[in-house]
Amino acid sequence: MSRMQTLPNAGRNAAPWAAACAEIAAIAERTAVDGPWRSGAFAALARGGVLAGFLPADCGGTAAPEPHLLAMLAAVAEACLTTALAVSQWAAAVRILAAGTSDIRTVWLPPLATAATFTTVGISQLTTSRRHLAAPALTAVEDAAGWRLDGLCPWVTGADSSDTIVTGATTPAGGQMFFVVATTTTGLTIEPPLELLALSGSRTSIVRFTGVRPVAVMPAPATGGPRTGGLATTALAVGAARSSIAVVLEEARARPLLAMIADGLRTDAERITTRLQAAASVGIDPDARDALRADANSLVVRAAQAALAASKGAGFVVGHPVERLVRESLFFLVWSCPQAVTTAVLCELAGLSEPPVTATNPA
Repeated sequence: MSRMQTLPNAGRNAAPWAAACAEIAAIAERTAVDGPWRSGAFAALARGGVLAGFLPADCGGTAAPEPHLLAMLAAVAEACLTTALAVSQWAAAVRILAAGTSDIRTVWLPPLATAATFTTVGISQLTTSRRHLAAPALTAVEDAAGWRLDGLCPWVTGADSSDTIVTGATTPAGGQMFFVVATTTTGLTIEPPLELLALSGSRTSIVRFTGVRPVAVMPAPATGGPRTGGLATTALAVGAARSSIAVVLEEARARPLLAMIADGLRTDAERITTRLQAAASVGIDPDARDALRADANSLVVRAAQAALAASKGAGFVVGHPVERLVRESLFFLVWSCPQAVTTAVLCELAGLSEPPVTATNPA
């Protein structure tokens, strides 16, 4: 059974990105193995105008508003989560490039809209990964020849399939700078993609830097460095949940009792979608953003488990679409999760209504 067959009521028909999502759904099985760069999924999104939506109008894009972008991401995730993850990392790189100088914008952005070139982002070392270490994971030092990067990026999606990596490094003064690095640069080593519980088709790798010279340099954005738990991650969780809900709806055709289960999950997804669109339109404070992500995480895991239960033993067989949905849902428990989101998930798993208070030892 293909992913397209699994999603008979995916809700993409009236959307302007409908054709592109139908294309990537049809090749989702191949994408899960080869990645969207090689399967043709990225090319389909370029033809459908999806990629252009993320780029400024003066750089070959259409500058779609944030609510529109989040709706597109959710639709892509519903069709193929591997592709959606890659697009989210591509879009993060685009946002950093768009904040650069006019030279950076005009050189690096236009080819991305048509998938003539590919880029990705490697900034987890500035947000979540290896922040507990005494020394920064990736450092940037300026010498007579320019900037030099040393260290590693622990998580880079599509590193071996991209032409450039947009990354961030820590300077000797403790500040942050952003850089564009060509993947063919001397001193850059892209390790073989990690074998993951799910989404190995994202070709996520460790990338090591030894005296790497970037091709472009950008200061940290005026609004601050990158953060975890953005709205895009919530959009992908909603899209993935819809995939599982569609399975329950399909199973409900033969077992009406499941209709109530599907309706409950679908209502939950609609409520989260409404909150997500409101957050994109009028803004959201950090606590509310984390609460929204936690609710989306809960939904995507519950929906996948419901799809498995509804599919019975067939869904437990490796290669069945539901088996993959269950594994993919677990990704949201570890991807770009602020501590507040992780705590909320753990409390739900433990049946706690609120985090336990940690007692301090008396002096």
